[in-house]
Amino acid sequence: MSSKTDVYLPEKIGKGYKTFWNFKGRYRVVKGGRGSKKSTTAAQWIIYNMMKYPLANTLVVRRVFNTHKDSTWTQLKWASHNLNVSHLWYFSKSPLEATFKPTGQKILFRGLDDPMSITSITVEKGYLCWCWFEEAFQVMDEDAFNKVDLSIRGELPEGYFKQITLTLNPWSEKHWIKKRFFDHPGPDILAMTTDYQCNEFLGDDDRQIFETMKQRNPRRFSIEGLGEWGIAEGLVYQNFEEMAFDKDEISKRSGVTALFGLDFGYTNDPTAFIALLVDKETKSIFIYDEIYKKALTNKDIFNEISYRGYAKEKIIADGAEPKSIEELRRLGLRRIRAARKGPDSVMFGIQKLQDYQIFVHPRCENTLVEFNNYVWDTRDGQIINKPIDDYNHLLDALRYAAENIDRQPGMSILK
Repeated sequence: MSSKTDVYLPEKIGKGYKTFWNFKGRYRVVKGGRGSKKSTTAAQWIIYNMMKYPLANTLVVRRVFNTHKDSTWTQLKWASHNLNVSHLWYFSKSPLEATFKPTGQKILFRGLDDPMSITSITVEKGYLCWCWFEEAFQVMDEDAFNKVDLSIRGELPEGYFKQITLTLNPWSEKHWIKKRFFDHPGPDILAMTTDYQCNEFLGDDDRQIFETMKQRNPRRFSIEGLGEWGIAEGLVYQNFEEMAFDKDEISKRSGVTALFGLDFGYTNDPTAFIALLVDKETKSIFIYDEIYKKALTNKDIFNEISYRGYAKEKIIADGAEPKSIEELRRLGLRRIRAARKGPDSVMFGIQKLQDYQIFVHPRCENTLVEFNNYVWDTRDGQIINKPIDDYNHLLDALRYAAENIDRQPGMSILK
């Protein structure tokens, strides 16, 4: 335990984060594009500084608890290996936490979907000093953030400090984080923007992805490449909101029906599957599940849908791929069929969905991203009556699922 480990930090961290690393104010907020090192740097900072401050403990927060395992928990475990100190840390899956073995300091993981687990948090040794909100854009409720903020309190020993770190992709300029931290920064706030160009650990193939994006999808490049705020002006759907709800309770309501849609992808675009409940009486749609993955074969798609229990459901899929639909049918999705397509099907589908109030469960993270970035296209600087062909994979699946949304009970929906 007492053996010395020599690590040259600049080689591990790289450039672009010196101010972030040294800042000791209350709030550090980093928005950035993909591949900008924001999460890997935050994870390494936590591992390093907990070893430097033997009385410090850390709370790591995400909107939904069960997303930690494949993100922050894994990221911090990687950081311990990258800093050559993994032998000094123990990462437990049950409970989900990390322990610095020489002192017993803890990294605790919590989700805003279980408020009691945060408000009642205590540490066995030392003090709760730091908190990391990863994917902070998903925290749509500022009050939920404030409750966690207030839980990081109390006097600390000399030399210690309390700090909350937020890392996020800046999907929409309408988010409360922009107004609170970027528009009105104070002396206790570090608000910074990073992008892939400061990440010297990317390969040439990684950088080429961004260069291609710059040419083909400049709007996406500004957000995912340069870390600029997504411009919410001209949103196609302004009738949606994030809301946690009980899917089982809603499904028991009279007249509520379940619908399912599938949009195919592979190399450049993800395969997108969406599950929703429709309450025609209240003109409400409740989106409760999604699949959003690249490089899925048809067998993979079948396995993903079957694993979630939807293999026997009626699924409306992109009619442009009849071969894939037929293969999925033979694999076991007996009720899958092609969506009806026509010259005005996109606009017609959008107009129908605009008549409903749409509620998106917080677990459907990619659906929320698309709703916040699906805007009307422009020509010569003017908005035209046509949406952009981007941020629309799950929303296309939503259109397919809802193509018969206004049909009366008992009417045939077979082609």
